[in-house]
Amino acid sequence: MSGATAPPTGSVAGRLSLVDRFLAVWILVAMAAGLGLGRLVPGLGDALARVTVTGVSLPIALGLFVMMYPVLAKVRFDRLGTVTRDKRLLVPSLVLNWVVGPAVMFALAWIFLPDLPEYRTGLIIVGLARCIAMVVIWNDLACGDREAAAVLVALNSVFQVIAFGALGWFYLSVLPGLLGLERTGLDVSVWEIARSVLIFLGIPLAAGFATRRLGERARGRTWYESRLVPRIGPFALYGLLFTIVVLFALQGHAITSRPLDVVRIAVPLLVYFAVIWAGSMALGRAVGLGYAKTTTLAFTAAGNNFELAIAVAVATFGATSGQALAGVVGPLIEVPVLIGLVYAALAARRFFSPPAGSPAPVEEGPVHV
Repeated sequence: MSGATAPPTGSVAGRLSLVDRFLAVWILVAMAAGLGLGRLVPGLGDALARVTVTGVSLPIALGLFVMMYPVLAKVRFDRLGTVTRDKRLLVPSLVLNWVVGPAVMFALAWIFLPDLPEYRTGLIIVGLARCIAMVVIWNDLACGDREAAAVLVALNSVFQVIAFGALGWFYLSVLPGLLGLERTGLDVSVWEIARSVLIFLGIPLAAGFATRRLGERARGRTWYESRLVPRIGPFALYGLLFTIVVLFALQGHAITSRPLDVVRIAVPLLVYFAVIWAGSMALGRAVGLGYAKTTTLAFTAAGNNFELAIAVAVATFGATSGQALAGVVGPLIEVPVLIGLVYAALAARRFFSPPAGSPAPVEEGPVHV
């Protein structure tokens, strides 16, 4: 995927590879394959679940690394200073991620699941776990700003370590108590959250930074951008498909054995993704961020760190709990919805004008592998 800045046109689409043109199809096939394997192969989910390092699923960590590393290796780290000085981007992102997002998920969980406390709690936990991993590929597919995405996921990582436990206590115990609602406890350590951030973001980010630094130093930026990046780029999509298959195989039986419960959990998630993404796109356009940064703002606000949400739910309530199932349904809904929002973002690009002083976008395909 080239990460170019323009939506596909008819002529461009004709030049895209088979994988690019049917991207949504491959993702849906990967989901179906994972669910089928988890349901039809006895013990596969348990076998995959046992392949862990310090409590972290090694297959998922490997898939996320392969997915994120090529995208992060494309980041121009020398441009990050410009992003960090852009308060029109940073302030809305922090507010959307750490104030609006958790509050909206809390409200939707109580509106749609008032009679199902376990699923409700699981959804609230999903809302607290802000995205630091898969968002980089959704952003890249939608031609968002890579440098801005790197900064925002780094900020989310820091806030996740600092604020996750406190927000869990507030939304599961304090706020329900103030509203006269049922309260729930959440026992999660700062180390558990920090470990998730380090494994799912820190390692691929460090690898991407080192690759660019060493590659440019050895062969120059022109060689790096024109030769190395195109070679490693396709692995991002392969890592995404592998991660989806493994993730859904891990929980295939749980999902397929309770379809009505999955539907109940899916409805507030669908509303959440639509409201947060559309609201973020509207806000970015209103403050004049331009298409690339607005897209980055929207996807970082709408995505969730389902790996952390599942880990916290399992550790606190058990692997067979309703809270854990709600966490598992998260990616089941998030993956197809966000790939759909990638196409929605590309279609909405015509409503944006380039930010003042920026060059005109290059008309290339967005997801060229």
